[in-house]
Amino acid sequence: MVRRSSFRCGSGRLSSVFAVVILGFSNRSAQISPTAPVEVTGGQIAGVVEDGIASYMGIPFAAPPVGPLRWKAPQPVTPWTGVRKADEFGPAPMQAEIAKWLVGAKTLSEDCLYLNVWTPVTSPRERLPVMVWIYGGAYKFGATSTSVYDGTRLAGKGVVVVSVAYRLGPFGFLAHPELSAESGKGSGCYGLMDQIAALRWVKSNIAPFGGDPSCVTIFGESAGAMSISTLMCAPDAVGLFQRAICESGVMMAPVKDGVDVMRSTPSQRLAERQGIEFLKKLGVQDINAARALSADQIQKASGDFSPDAPVDGQTVLGDQYELFEAGRFANVPLLAGWNTDDGGMFAPSTVPSAGIVRTMFGPSADAILAVYPHATDLQARQSARELIRDAFFVWPATARAKMIARSGKSKAFLYHFDYRVGREPDGPSHGAEIEYVFGNLGGWFKSPSQADRAISDTMMSYWVNFAKTGNPNGAGLPNWPSFDEGTTQVQYLGRTVEAEPLPGPDKIKALDDYYARLRRERKAELKR
Repeated sequence: MVRRSSFRCGSGRLSSVFAVVILGFSNRSAQISPTAPVEVTGGQIAGVVEDGIASYMGIPFAAPPVGPLRWKAPQPVTPWTGVRKADEFGPAPMQAEIAKWLVGAKTLSEDCLYLNVWTPVTSPRERLPVMVWIYGGAYKFGATSTSVYDGTRLAGKGVVVVSVAYRLGPFGFLAHPELSAESGKGSGCYGLMDQIAALRWVKSNIAPFGGDPSCVTIFGESAGAMSISTLMCAPDAVGLFQRAICESGVMMAPVKDGVDVMRSTPSQRLAERQGIEFLKKLGVQDINAARALSADQIQKASGDFSPDAPVDGQTVLGDQYELFEAGRFANVPLLAGWNTDDGGMFAPSTVPSAGIVRTMFGPSADAILAVYPHATDLQARQSARELIRDAFFVWPATARAKMIARSGKSKAFLYHFDYRVGREPDGPSHGAEIEYVFGNLGGWFKSPSQADRAISDTMMSYWVNFAKTGNPNGAGLPNWPSFDEGTTQVQYLGRTVEAEPLPGPDKIKALDDYYARLRRERKAELKR
């Protein structure tokens, strides 16, 4: 293996629609050889070496959340004897069977709390920055075994890469009054608790892999980015990471108390009502009876049940915009952005009408319609894609960047990914940037071009520099300015790489006013 120099860290839902972003890629194969055992919480593990990078797969970071531990916070890992082989991914979390094709999972299991490590170092005395990946998939789909998430190439840039699994669907996000009574607070955030448990494992165990536990960057896409966004305001995650990267998914919309496609975070009351209905669908009277059911029975009954992480009072404290305004967040450097056609995947198949916009946006509809052209069917279709992109990806990322910039304590860096290839005439779609971030272009391209590899290398360098210092800039890279409310510059990542003004400021202003109205209305409702 190539020895890397040591590095000290610097200071510093669209509901189920998110699921389709997770695509299956063929698994990498290569000759491997054993590495020396490493001591971690629970016992010793032995990994493998490929392309000069040591990898350790399927490391348990918590006890299997089965039986009486179903719908419980993750518990300490169960110790083992001897040297555990860490040469295969653990089972993917329970989800629809189609996931075996979507995410390349061999097996699905409720026993799913495993993580993976890729490291380029040869000595545990080294201290490289650590990048912890959290996958997306609408909190319904996802697996660390998806080959586009292979950390080999990213680790080759001089970081330790970790990917973590977490419970999905009703296993990870079911709220219910009985579960809330058990916890003494709320319920429904078990998947997020899994992520926090994995970060605690990283803090306690990453040093023997050459990683710096005080220099951890969490990064993810879609629901993974939404998770990271939420962890920035989670008390139990304080001190477990020092940087955050959110790719197409920042949570800033108000909490919802009923059906509302423009808001993702449900109140505890709403989530518990949904949980009560789910138990009725299961045909059981209480949580104990539900815990006695098999994982397959619960998964088969889940159907369209698409729970989001609710305001449980422990992990999710409330409206993230308001938490940021109050300074109740991890004030760490942020890198966040969106793809040009992020909204295309979720746009309606029929021509959207002004009437639909008026139903969705109410008193704010006129302001929205004024900045999204809709005189023709073509305009209406394009505006629908852009409105979805802006409402769920551009506005929240911009709003959070503004908050961080105002604090004066950390910096935020925004990007606009627009690298176009033949298959995407409308620009890169939701999730298209992931292969470039990891350097795993083979999943999309039969033969990646020199330009494809060049933009991937640039993005990997930006991401790794950010993990090292909290700033993506570095030698040989176009300057990426931090976000400032005066200039509102974002980094354009396309056939050229350069800073540009924030696209569509009039649209962002209209959405800013819309969400501000929703926050005012909810505050008024809560006072009644």
